[in-house]
Amino acid sequence: MVLYQQARLPSLVARSPREVVWLLLRDPAELKEEARELRDRLLAASPELHAAHVVAQSFRQLVRSRDADGLAVWLADASKSAVREVRSLARGILRDHDAVQAALSSEWSNGQVEGQVNRLKLSKRAMYGRAGFELLRARVLRAT
Repeated sequence: MVLYQQARLPSLVARSPREVVWLLLRDPAELKEEARELRDRLLAASPELHAAHVVAQSFRQLVRSRDADGLAVWLADASKSAVREVRSLARGILRDHDAVQAALSSEWSNGQVEGQVNRLKLSKRAMYGRAGFELLRARVLRAT
């Protein structure tokens, strides 16, 4: 009687498109073994997806390292990509080039302000139609 040892294959769990996008954009060092195997299988199955993954990882690294000088090189590479979505991303970044360049070169961020604005808008939406401005004002002041 011969016993065969089965190779361990990653489970083929249905993934949403959003999960797959994050799987491809996340830092490879942060992926668990199963996620890494699934990512590798997806990239091997689609050359177009592999090309998009390479460009996305290089942009992620560019942003993480705040390499403002590398932006021009990345935009040139992305503009020549065979993947339509990557070229579209490059065109969008070119339209707002000054803001992206400033975000990469400046140590300052308006993230804190945007977070407070989001919190205020969420509170306003939750109270819509229930009370007037005075109650909204009291809730905002109490939360701070």
